[in-house]
Amino acid sequence: MGFVMQRVELAGVGILQPSVFEDTRGFFKEMYNRPAFEQIGLTEAFVQDNLSRSSLGTVRGLHFQAPPFSQGKLVTVLEGEVLDVVVDLRKGSPTYGQSFSIVLAQNRHTMLYVPPGFAHGFSVLSASCLFYYKCTAVFHKPAEGGIRWNDPDLAIDWRVSAPLVSAKDQDLPFLKDFDSPFSL
Repeated sequence: MGFVMQRVELAGVGILQPSVFEDTRGFFKEMYNRPAFEQIGLTEAFVQDNLSRSSLGTVRGLHFQAPPFSQGKLVTVLEGEVLDVVVDLRKGSPTYGQSFSIVLAQNRHTMLYVPPGFAHGFSVLSASCLFYYKCTAVFHKPAEGGIRWNDPDLAIDWRVSAPLVSAKDQDLPFLKDFDSPFSL
């Protein structure tokens, strides 16, 4: 058992691939193993698990929790397929305002670690999806924030033709109008 982590160009973000054991009955994999995570450098304690179901075309994000309630997230798809997106919001970071995206799908078993200081969101590419994430801090409503999912300066291709977006997400600020609470 174990996990392999590949770091990406945004410091702290990592793609995790668990060991998957498949046979004619199906598969088995570990979703989380603290000692195995510590071996690959993820020492954060996870304190809250979340699950969402969404339909084709749904865009959720780009969300974060402000300090001192910042959350790191370990995200994966249990059913379906999403485009998962993170944006660096850390003032002073050489990658501030840059995004990274990856397709997460149930048959790939891939997970993404999103550290505090990043906005996170996803779009649903399949008929529906079951999206699971572990968080390093408990949700604190007054600390929630975000940036606009369709910010032209970010130019994120969400890969959906008719996005379903909440009213709250439609009213989030653009990056250029945003005063980030995060710093390096």
